[in-house]
Amino acid sequence: MDLRRLGLFLAVVDEGGMTRAAEARHVSQPSVSQAVRELETELGTPLFHRVGRGLVLTAAGEALVGPARQALRDVETARAAVEAVAGVTAGHLDLGALPTLAVDPLATLVGAFRVAHPHVTIRLADPADGTALAGMVASGVVEIGITVGAADDPRFAGLEVRRLGDQDLFAVLPPGTPAPGRYLAVEHLAAFPLVAAPPGTATRNQLDDAFAAAGAVPEVAVTTAQREAILPLVLAGAGATLFPGPLAEEAAALGAVVVPLRPALTRAVVALHRPGPLSPAAAAFLDLALG
Repeated sequence: MDLRRLGLFLAVVDEGGMTRAAEARHVSQPSVSQAVRELETELGTPLFHRVGRGLVLTAAGEALVGPARQALRDVETARAAVEAVAGVTAGHLDLGALPTLAVDPLATLVGAFRVAHPHVTIRLADPADGTALAGMVASGVVEIGITVGAADDPRFAGLEVRRLGDQDLFAVLPPGTPAPGRYLAVEHLAAFPLVAAPPGTATRNQLDDAFAAAGAVPEVAVTTAQREAILPLVLAGAGATLFPGPLAEEAAALGAVVVPLRPALTRAVVALHRPGPLSPAAAAFLDLALG
């Protein structure tokens, strides 16, 4: 099966149409249309429904997406392996991470990797949650995903799970909040209105589980999927939240009151990848992450 056709097919899927796919790949729109038609002819079935001016994947098209991504990923890995006989010298690396891990450990790891391998470019994906990230790794959208969870988490079935370390979560209270002491009991955190991510996200799940274990019922005053808005909301007095250490330090520098929790809330940070060989860039990044 022609890899160029597969690549243009995936461009149409990712960009949402043939015109945008052509612009993204710097080819003509007729070239994209022809590649899709030839692929459909080769497979003997339509890959898209033409709905008005839009395109919707057929069942056959949906079934092709995953294998097509992996086929292209395998070719990239093979090419990179040949080029990297003398070291990781070029290419790119696709990574994904939960938003709360973007500062730590992702930023530090990416910075160190770029210093060691300045000619490798990195593309960072922004998944909604751990389930979405696991799906991106499984389908080949990203080669390595950094998330939180246990090795036996059912969301990670079929993937390799490598533990990178642990993160403690801290209570982050609005500026001017009277200091509650050296520590704040989880059940006492329920006395504060909370600013939190939507249910189903990693930090929200841990927050809900901690309150349930303590027999406390929290008041979630603000729910937002815009993670970058959480700290400004806390600083404005909308409520308290939970942050991992590096984000808590940033909040404290801006005036928030940061207090460790008791019992401590700790989460495991893990790296996910598909079984089998990694590209040289991904293997080097994982070695760096594992220390």
